[in-house]
Amino acid sequence: MNTANMHIPSNRVRDIERYFRTELGFLYPEGELRMFVAMLFEAFLGWDKTHLLLHRDDTINQSDLLRFHWAAEDLKHFRPIQHIIGHADFCSCRLHVSPDVLIPRPETEELATRLIAHLSALPPRPDAAPLRLLDLCTGSGCIAIALKKHLPQAEVTAVDLSGPALRIARQNATDNHAAVTFIQMDILDSTQTASLPNHYDLIVSNPPYVMERERAGMQRNVLDYDPALALFVPDDDPLRFYRAIGRCAATHLSPRGLLAVEINQSLPAQTAQLLQTFGFITATHHDFRGNPRSITASLPPAP
Repeated sequence: MNTANMHIPSNRVRDIERYFRTELGFLYPEGELRMFVAMLFEAFLGWDKTHLLLHRDDTINQSDLLRFHWAAEDLKHFRPIQHIIGHADFCSCRLHVSPDVLIPRPETEELATRLIAHLSALPPRPDAAPLRLLDLCTGSGCIAIALKKHLPQAEVTAVDLSGPALRIARQNATDNHAAVTFIQMDILDSTQTASLPNHYDLIVSNPPYVMERERAGMQRNVLDYDPALALFVPDDDPLRFYRAIGRCAATHLSPRGLLAVEINQSLPAQTAQLLQTFGFITATHHDFRGNPRSITASLPPAP
């Protein structure tokens, strides 16, 4: 089928919606398609869902109609909707995304929301010093920026190996008026992480954790558009980043601080056991789908 010759037959809103269902219904569930259409109308025309519902008999101009046509073509090739509209929403922050960074996932937002609630409930420190927070493998900066937006008095540092990812993260921080310090660093290199300041109240990370053998079960919108550097780890050493994170946290976490990591749902026990070798007490948390998705860890109180 030569999709380049296919065009939306009408510029009426309800016909655009019908076109997306007809042309993409074999690729995406109906609910997801409705969400895509709503996101496109918001991004292209500034319409919210209520406006879209009340104006389905309206028409749009040919220039905007062409944008919907090419968006449909992109979706046929599994380009993520966030790349099409140019942003992703995360914890009340709007973030630019591209193939240089992972698109923030709902599971990561759930982790960030839980951490914000935990930190917000902490009693004021007797010395009135600000909370110091560290995000390892920051990618788009989503976790670090969300923490800073919701905890404006905190000092937030974010680390990543990828220069292109850090450029996007810095721009996202600027766009969201979040003063985050970004550092380019390979966290697998202990000589580099040794240069980090001590005494973080929170160290958080969503590191690469997808094993190479899991590629076959992944969707094309992830495989074709997310950076492999931020996704995959060798089958023979799938916990390499957690080993580095545990080593870093054992040195740089404050005595009452918290370590939080997103994990591969197939390796919760192994990840917890590895962190325990660094002296941490661990707890595993399930996501909204019921899968083990994150671990929090802390050091035992001094005797």
